[in-house]
Amino acid sequence: MITGGLKIIENMLGQLPESERKIAEYILESPYEVVNCTVSELATKTHSSGAAVIRLCKSLGFKGFQDLKVRIVSDLGKPVEQGYRDIEQGEKPEDIVQKTLSNSIQSLRDSAEVIHYEELERVVQALLAAKNIHLFGIGASHIIATDAQQKLLRINKPATAFSDTHLVATLIANAEKDDVVFAISFSGETPEVINIMALAKEKGMKTISLTKYGPSSVAALADMKLYTSYSAEAPFRSAATSSRLAQLFMIDILFLSMATEQYGETIDYIDKTRGAIQFLKDQPSNK
Repeated sequence: MITGGLKIIENMLGQLPESERKIAEYILESPYEVVNCTVSELATKTHSSGAAVIRLCKSLGFKGFQDLKVRIVSDLGKPVEQGYRDIEQGEKPEDIVQKTLSNSIQSLRDSAEVIHYEELERVVQALLAAKNIHLFGIGASHIIATDAQQKLLRINKPATAFSDTHLVATLIANAEKDDVVFAISFSGETPEVINIMALAKEKGMKTISLTKYGPSSVAALADMKLYTSYSAEAPFRSAATSSRLAQLFMIDILFLSMATEQYGETIDYIDKTRGAIQFLKDQPSNK
């Protein structure tokens, strides 16, 4: 059961043109009515047109109105979500623990709901076929890139994760035709990431993006697009806690998806890397 129709609308609402936004707002306000509507009936209820309804479905990334309705029906069968909760001044440690836990779980659930599975499969196949994977992100996104690099290297998939734009530009200049650039930027508007993606496109390389849901400059330059949810997170987020967890969640999904495609090889590679690390731990200088 694939959910996320309403979550995707929430994420996209502020970026839709007025003609589509009023339809989206009606869907959010009256989802039970919408699942029983035809395209023309929804157009009548929202004083719009059937063409506008179809454009909205396309803007949201759905194959059509029926695809959207299927997701909404699944949404309506879910338990009520608690939502994001902000911390307050002088908060007790036990309350911080519970709110952080709640916000983290909510972020993961929201991001799972905006996954487009066909696109996810395309990304997995591109990563499996890549000779080298060049991951790039700035600041907190660089942490995600290095996490992905560590996972990929453990299964013998060559990967880089530099944060220096000149180094990454050098890699792209000398890249082979089967190399892939994987850009990570929550906002999708990080200037350095945009420039690296533009260079990769100029060189004809395959490109993958991981951004918040919706249109962005980074996603526009990507051949394949992955998203995390951009929900109404608690405003106290100087460390980008929930979005960071959602990005790590997506990297884990990619890693495990790749592992299932080459299960036996993955087990062998992980056993070898585990053995190598254990060898280092067993050396006399570490005792």
